[in-house]
Parts: sequence; structure tokens; C-alpha cells
Amino acid sequence: MVTICPTVTAESEHQYREQIERVAEFTTHIHIDFMDGTLTSTASPPISKAWWPHTMQADLHLMLSNPFAHQDAIVPLNPRLVIVHPEADGDLIAFADRMHQACIKVGLALSPETPLDAIRRYISVLDHVLIFSGNLGHFGGTADLDLLQRIDEIRQLKPDLEIGWDGGINADNARQLAAGGIDILNVGGFMQRAKDPLATYQALQLAVGPADEVSR
Repeated sequence: MVTICPTVTAESEHQYREQIERVAEFTTHIHIDFMDGTLTSTASPPISKAWWPHTMQADLHLMLSNPFAHQDAIVPLNPRLVIVHPEADGDLIAFADRMHQACIKVGLALSPETPLDAIRRYISVLDHVLIFSGNLGHFGGTADLDLLQRIDEIRQLKPDLEIGWDGGINADNARQLAAGGIDILNVGGFMQRAKDPLATYQALQLAVGPADEVSR
């Protein structure tokens, strides 16, 4: 089953709190972006300022030049998943080992221009691949459905790998993304900018079918 996961992409602590509060009453799973202005043109509050309600589990998407330098701050937060980019500096294998010791899943994000070979050498330590079809560090963007072709190749590398999608999700394409094999739809601007986020969330759930509980 497919999970609808609201996204937080904030450039200030005020925006961060506001975006979490917009979805806190109806979701138990949230995707939080952290940016340092290197892989993106925007910057978020630092990981040291991260928080979320105890009723939620969180996936952290680290759009940072050296995300592995923050592992001591990440472990006490106890997120469900941490996603990094293959373009980042540092030792992903050692980072994954540290996260797995803490029962935290590890994922890699594939931007449209990132070749699939970028994940091959790490496939044994990966729990998740995020297919990214947006504008890093910003809401909006277009869902390039041609990227769904990557799913079969990813599944060939590791059949039980969890696959997420980020970028351009709306009520018109959610069903196609789900049918294409996406497990988690990370929904940003379409939900955060909606007049009624709850109604938007419910419409997306209806489009993809009953949401499955995501567990560790």
C-alpha cells in the first residue's frame, strides 16, 4: 500500500513550526527537508533545531554537502529514515552502519540527472531510494512520470527496497505514481499551500487507496 507523507521545506524556524502544525492533526508520518545552501539555493534551520510531535514518525531528507558530520545529532532524534544524496561528501557505508545500529533506515535520493549507477555500490546498505523530480529546496516542480521507468531497474538491484517519490505530486498524478510502484508519496506544496490540507490529504488517500502503516 502507498503512504501519503506531508513534506516540510522551511527556510526559518517559524516556517518549520507552521508547516508541521498544518498537518499535525491528521498525519502520523512526515518528511522533513534540511538544506545548507550547497546542494540547494536555499537553507533551512539546522538539524540541531529539528523537532516533531511524538505522534509522528519522521523521515529526514538531508540536502547537505556533508550530511555524515551530523550523525551525532541525528541518532537522538530517532527518525524512521535518513535520506542523503550520492553527491554528498563522506563515508556513506560507515554512516549507514551507525544509523542501522540505532535502528534508523538509510536511503539515497536520485535526482533526474543522477545515474542509477550511483546507488549500485551502496545497494547492500540501503533501505530506501527516493526518486526526486522537483526543485531541490523548494516546493513545486513537475512530476516527470518518465522517471517511473527507474523503478524496475531499482527493484532488480534489490526487490524489497522501499521507493519514495518527491516532486510535483498532486491529485491528478498520485494514482499513476502509486500504480507505477511508488511506496511513499512525499507531498509538499500541493498540501502545504492548500486552503484545506486535511481535505487535500484525504483526496490523495482516496486516489491511491488505503494507506498502509509504515513501520521500522
